[in-house]
Amino acid sequence: MRKLVLALAAATALAVPAATSAGGGITVFAAASLTGVFPSIDRAPRYSFAGSDQLALQLQQGAPADVYAAAGPKYPELLYRQGLLRKPQTFATNRLVVLVPKANPARIRSVYDLRRRGVKVVIGDGSVPIGSYTRQILDTLGITSAVLANVVSQETDVKGIVAKVALGEADAGFVYVTDARPVAGRVKTVGLPAWAQPPIRYEIAVVRSTKRAAAARAFVARVLSKRGRLALRRAGFGLPR
Repeated sequence: MRKLVLALAAATALAVPAATSAGGGITVFAAASLTGVFPSIDRAPRYSFAGSDQLALQLQQGAPADVYAAAGPKYPELLYRQGLLRKPQTFATNRLVVLVPKANPARIRSVYDLRRRGVKVVIGDGSVPIGSYTRQILDTLGITSAVLANVVSQETDVKGIVAKVALGEADAGFVYVTDARPVAGRVKTVGLPAWAQPPIRYEIAVVRSTKRAAAARAFVARVLSKRGRLALRRAGFGLPR
């Protein structure tokens, strides 16, 4: 599974030509769903990709980092209120899809098919943004109990969900549309109603304790720049207005 995840991340990173460095020497804590796109914006930083909640906890415990980017506003805003971050900025949006193996053995055609007995569903843990967003859309659709009864695994980040579905260990999983692209040869996507989609906003901020403030600000500026927005768009992200 680890080899698959690394290969997919590398493939996505090659999708957009890498920019010249703005973030040499800094450490960037970023949501797992940014694994492919951030190195295409700037290759120089040391990246730590994981669940937004895990990274937030590490920052609260004093882990050294210069920039934090999360797949939702919850943790950046919390850390900002705690005095650990400079003011967060929204830099991207996303939407959810249902991911199924290419062979689609469970014959999933609609999100409502996930209610059928015996369908193996994998979702994100409730503490991470992908898990929270999944529960929001299930609540909106009115199928939470039926789908959660079929959940066989709750992953700590979206990469785990993608890997389990791509390897055929689950019949379906809820992921961001951007995470489906690198595994297009192994999976299919099932769309979700636009009216039920929760607002998904990615936020980024400089860590207040950084000793490389200028480089950290330069990295954030690169993400927010025209080139950064182009890279995000090409990777399938939406852009804030």
